[in-house]
Amino acid sequence: MSADLSSVIAATAQWLQRAYPAERGALSAALVEAQCRQAATVAAWLRYPTALDAGLLEVVGPGGSSYLDWAGGVRVEPGEDTAWRTWVDEVVASWAVCLLTDRELARTATATVTGSVHAAGLDPDFRRLTDPDEHDRRAAALLRHPDLVAPVADLHRADLASRLGIPAAEAA
Repeated sequence: MSADLSSVIAATAQWLQRAYPAERGALSAALVEAQCRQAATVAAWLRYPTALDAGLLEVVGPGGSSYLDWAGGVRVEPGEDTAWRTWVDEVVASWAVCLLTDRELARTATATVTGSVHAAGLDPDFRRLTDPDEHDRRAAALLRHPDLVAPVADLHRADLASRLGIPAAEAA
């Protein structure tokens, strides 16, 4: 079975970018894209830790963004291309925003996935997620604001804490 999660990672990162857009300009947009991509990658690797899990995802699909759109207050414009939204994974998006708003949680998560089947033969660099600089934080002000992302983060925060072996009270 394939361990390719690229469709889910790309679609979920795109959803995050649209739900919590960059503050301004092309550089900010690129920084937000990198942070979303890194957060969605770590979250997807945690959510689907084995090649079998990833293979099953390819068969059944991730569920789409409908509930996330509602929970996050995202408005989908009539006539907008929405095919990519079918590959958005609600749990991956929720976990990604949890990681983006909590540096220690992000560090624990990246340490967990570094030795996973997905990272085999790679030397992943998740520093925009785990150690964002001032430009990263400014560009992703909406995305990293705990109160703004709470409706999405709170959907599956307890499951993320459980996956990482953290008591739920510490992850809140």
